[in-house]
Amino acid sequence: MTDAQPMYTQDQVTQDPYSLPLDEINVANPYLFSSDAVWPWFKRLRDEAPVHYCSNSLFGPYWSVTRYDDIMTVDTSHDTFSSEPTIVIRDPIENFPLPMFIAMDRPKHDEQRKVVAPVAGPENLRNFEPIIRERTIDVLENLPLGERFDWVEKVSIELTTRMLATLFDFPFEERSKLTYWSDISTAIPGMGLIDTEEQRKDIMLECLAYFTGLWNERVNAPPSNDLISMLAHGEATKNMGPVEYLGNLVLLIVGGNDTTRNTMSASVLCLDRNPDQFKRLVAEQSLIPGMVAETIRWQTPLAHMRRTAKVDTELGGQQIRAGDKVIMWYISGNRDERVFDKPDEFIIDRPNVRKHLSFGFGIHRCMGNRLAELQLKILWEEILKRFERIEVVEEPERTLSGFVHGYTALPVIVHPLRG
Repeated sequence: MTDAQPMYTQDQVTQDPYSLPLDEINVANPYLFSSDAVWPWFKRLRDEAPVHYCSNSLFGPYWSVTRYDDIMTVDTSHDTFSSEPTIVIRDPIENFPLPMFIAMDRPKHDEQRKVVAPVAGPENLRNFEPIIRERTIDVLENLPLGERFDWVEKVSIELTTRMLATLFDFPFEERSKLTYWSDISTAIPGMGLIDTEEQRKDIMLECLAYFTGLWNERVNAPPSNDLISMLAHGEATKNMGPVEYLGNLVLLIVGGNDTTRNTMSASVLCLDRNPDQFKRLVAEQSLIPGMVAETIRWQTPLAHMRRTAKVDTELGGQQIRAGDKVIMWYISGNRDERVFDKPDEFIIDRPNVRKHLSFGFGIHRCMGNRLAELQLKILWEEILKRFERIEVVEEPERTLSGFVHGYTALPVIVHPLRG
């Protein structure tokens, strides 16, 4: 099979997950995610094979870890499970690996993360809040009222891309490049945006060339609070090679783009589908932070993270060998009935919602989680000041990916407040 051919088919979407022997189940089919059909497959694995071996997949053999407690064990056992060479199910492109600090172990991980962590620290969040609110108001005030439009394009992408441009101090008028590079970096060859891995490599080298120009500007200027300047002046990052620089850029772009953008879209979908919860939110706006956390749990914008076993070990009664690929399905752990009551329901005052797995745990916990939550909180504060309802008028189009769990389109009509 060449990488230009379709890698999976849609046949599995309509298949009964209980019709197959357990050893034939492969939950990594991206069509299961784009059709929103993945849930019963994960439920079967949680109930019958919570640490499950798939021997034959396009990405090679792998273990699926689907229960909350087992995922937590893997995510926090850094001496047993390595983040290298990558945190996604597919292996790095041969001769074009993209090292990034999320796919590194200690001590290098900690040293590089420390360089950029202040961008989402408490002081910067205080500085960002008025900027985020001003831009959110600008975007919402310019939406067409009473007319159908795509929420993903007009709001979710626009707001997250503006924020990304600020974090990088990226030329604002060219900020759409950031969304494009983010989408290319996670796309599956032969299934939409790119046809081959070679095409991905060429586009990402264009990304590197653009950011190299920005690096050269920043390295010759005094240090500042944007991500490129931090990397250019940071003791642990200033001597990075070009491919490692690109890897860290991809990490920061995807981390700042896909998670927030898809949660923004999911929040609209959830509150439209759950009018009782929307009514509660309108009546009691102090529930906005809880609603944001519940949306992040319910959506799980990055479906999985990968680890590689460093040593022979046992997990959930299964023997895992050194070198085995272990996939933590956050999307399944966030629906684990053993931890979350009625996990498939959207409940904005869920008491234990902060236990969700979407940001990860341990040393790799998402460093931008508070910034993402702040953007969502401000968005809904400003929505409720203006709109009586955001009506979803058609099923969303979902991302064709087993990694990015999101939306490519969400058709809506915005109804303004009356009176």
